[in-house]
Amino acid sequence: MKTRVIVVDDSALVRSLLTEIINREPDLCCIGAASDPLVAREMIRSLDPDVITLDVEMPRMDGLDFLARLMRLRPMPVVMVSTLTERGADVTLKALELGAVDFVAKPKIGIADGLQRLGDEITEKIRIAARARVHRLAAAAPAVGAAAAAAGATAPIGRLSTEKLIFIGASTGGTEATREVLVQLPADAPAVLITQHMPPGFTKSYAARLDGLCRIRVSEAVNGERVLPGHAYIAPGGLHLSVERSGANYIARVRDGEPVNRHKPSVEVLFESAARVAGRNALGVMLTGMGADGARAMRAMRDAGSWNICQDEASCVVFGMPREAIAHGAADEVLPLARIAPRLIERLRSTAGLATSRV
Repeated sequence: MKTRVIVVDDSALVRSLLTEIINREPDLCCIGAASDPLVAREMIRSLDPDVITLDVEMPRMDGLDFLARLMRLRPMPVVMVSTLTERGADVTLKALELGAVDFVAKPKIGIADGLQRLGDEITEKIRIAARARVHRLAAAAPAVGAAAAAAGATAPIGRLSTEKLIFIGASTGGTEATREVLVQLPADAPAVLITQHMPPGFTKSYAARLDGLCRIRVSEAVNGERVLPGHAYIAPGGLHLSVERSGANYIARVRDGEPVNRHKPSVEVLFESAARVAGRNALGVMLTGMGADGARAMRAMRDAGSWNICQDEASCVVFGMPREAIAHGAADEVLPLARIAPRLIERLRSTAGLATSRV
């Protein structure tokens, strides 16, 4: 059965191009194209699509307003396709926060040729979205202050070796999953290194958003900087992140290179360095995402003595990456998203208690 798609965009050219791109795929079918959200609303009611693609800047109703209403009243998979997602990373992050599965940035110039070049990416993200789990948006999203207050209520872990490191890998659905983990960590948590599949231009805004929500400091990783407790480092879009040792210190390595498992940044690169450098001092976390990136390296982490958690199927947007890691024997525990940070803290407190008892 074909995946049925509705395209929502105010540009007749873009509607035509996306319809053509979708319809040339044997497993996809564009069943409607709407020029604004009000037309789209009626199409969704009458045609019952599997996925919609949605622009942000449209007449009669802003795309983000429409997305918020849609996810409250009739949750369904949405892929954002908009120029604003490239020049306004905050808009993209807001769309993901509201429940969009993924996004594609329209080219700034040469829209016809540019969209054709993006055809494979667009159709692949539609396929992933069709298999994604979407959830109803609450009537009011939690305020930033409320999230910060919740994080602030987290008690300190206690005396802990600075050798400990937390490694997180994520892809589709991972921006919000990573946020949920990080906001629960106390200020004295070990350093966290994160590879989230994102293109260039988005990770700096993403890090700044998380930094405003968390007790720990969150930033885009910089090559050669010392990795410190109470800080989280996000792999810059389009570059690989790994960890190295320099004397007694951990150092972040950010570099260009070929994609690994089709991704740059790649979770495989980060987790391989965790196995090689951190060993039993590492705690690994595999969150929602499509594909198998990082599965083999996460098993290598476990073989080197790390303790690993994979997100469970029910709480994932896409269960691909955790499923593959579990299949490789990489997981010590499989937990729902809401339990991952508390379990990390429990594990770290038990480690801190052992360290204190030896003093």
